[in-house]
Amino acid sequence: MENAELDSRLAMIEARLTALEGPPASPATAASGDDRFFALNGVKNTIGDGTVFAGHVELPTGAVWEWQWGPVPTSATLESDWSESVRSLSALAHPVRLRLLREVLLGARTATELGDLEGLGTTGQLYHHLKQLVSADWLRSSTRGVYEVPGERVVPLLVILTASAR
Repeated sequence: MENAELDSRLAMIEARLTALEGPPASPATAASGDDRFFALNGVKNTIGDGTVFAGHVELPTGAVWEWQWGPVPTSATLESDWSESVRSLSALAHPVRLRLLREVLLGARTATELGDLEGLGTTGQLYHHLKQLVSADWLRSSTRGVYEVPGERVVPLLVILTASAR
């Protein structure tokens, strides 16, 4: 076999391995010897001090969202006005609102579908909670009575919920 043919076959084998196992470990991951910290090692090697939030989400509805925000230097976060987050976080601070968000992500889209679910209160209470979520940009009403979690909010919502469960 010629070198060009061997190189071509090796490239094909490497591509198939990458498809099966993912890309090869980065130098930081390989150096640490611990793949659990692949994201952390990538952040440290890329930006140093700071935070990055990212995710790839495949919802039961078939929607797929990919999102990344950052890097945000730690000093910028510590020096920012945290009170600006109160409205957004307060909207999440109610079990009915969290359930509404989950149900919308799972596929319930209309106020009627949401109203048919047990334990969400009266129609007036339901609309109050929906209004709070829309006001805080956790929900969007694309047409009258049809709700969705905006794509750019799906991963941040799941990050907040995942972080709060620890």
